[in-house]
Amino acid sequence: MGAPSLGGRYRLERPLGHGGMATVYLAHDEELGRPVAIKLLAEHLTGDFAFRERFLREARLAAGLSHPNVVSVYDAGEVEDGRPYIVMEYVHGTTLADVGRLRADEAVRLVIQACHGLAHAHARRLVHRDVKPQNLLLRDDGVLKVADFGIARAAETTALTQVGTVLGTAAYLAPEQALGEEVTPAADVYALGAVLYELLAGRPPYEFDSLADLAARQREEPITPVSELAHGVSPPVEDAVMRALARNPAYRPTTATAFADELGATVPFASPTTVAPARRRPDRRRLWLALAALLVLVGIVVAVAVATTGGGSPTPPPRRPVTVR
Repeated sequence: MGAPSLGGRYRLERPLGHGGMATVYLAHDEELGRPVAIKLLAEHLTGDFAFRERFLREARLAAGLSHPNVVSVYDAGEVEDGRPYIVMEYVHGTTLADVGRLRADEAVRLVIQACHGLAHAHARRLVHRDVKPQNLLLRDDGVLKVADFGIARAAETTALTQVGTVLGTAAYLAPEQALGEEVTPAADVYALGAVLYELLAGRPPYEFDSLADLAARQREEPITPVSELAHGVSPPVEDAVMRALARNPAYRPTTATAFADELGATVPFASPTTVAPARRRPDRRRLWLALAALLVLVGIVVAVAVATTGGGSPTPPPRRPVTVR
């Protein structure tokens, strides 16, 4: 079955990904001449009022965000059959679900970027609630963007679903979220800690068979220190990761910005918006050698000048002897 027709301004080209709630397509904006990503509600959910409202809520909430580390929302509309769609920034690259294990400095720089994007959302009283590697998009130039605010909600509102119902991907859920309790920005910090743990260790903090099993393990079992699963992780990095994964939200970094600051202190020249390689500290030995070479060169030039000019007042050439006849 081919891609549905949106008509008018946007031309769908090919699917980029499928989920239980929607399909994301690569499309072309004919008016502005640029690629965009279009998220279209699944056909079987067209008549489900709750899903439709949640989908449209995503468009409204995400459209209010503007940050280098958040996927931009440009537009929204409906196709001919009544299904709503959201027009978003197209991120050419991959997701953190596809990058595998990383060196500690690389992983930390990526998560710092996610921290800044989420801090922007939190400052607008918006909790993402579904932070996971698949929703962290890594552009080809190294810029990371937080995507998919489909189950986000305002921090002061009541739960969208009945008590005990959990939204989000289980492996990255904070303990309070797994239990269906109140969710605050601290839950997003926990999820970022879980993402960083997986980037370093190659697996999430807990392995489990069901949501009930996860809740029990989070309540009773300690998390294996990341340094036991990944060599080369420094104590400061491990401390920051394990604090973000604290069972009690009060023991986690107070904000996503605070988590970014903790991580930034472990990596030199950590950038908030890019993943450029760490700048090298100046090599003092090379600087001294270069200075010495420069001094030698200057000495040679001076010596040549002195040899050419005699170093002082010009010496007249010797007179030829005069023969008296």
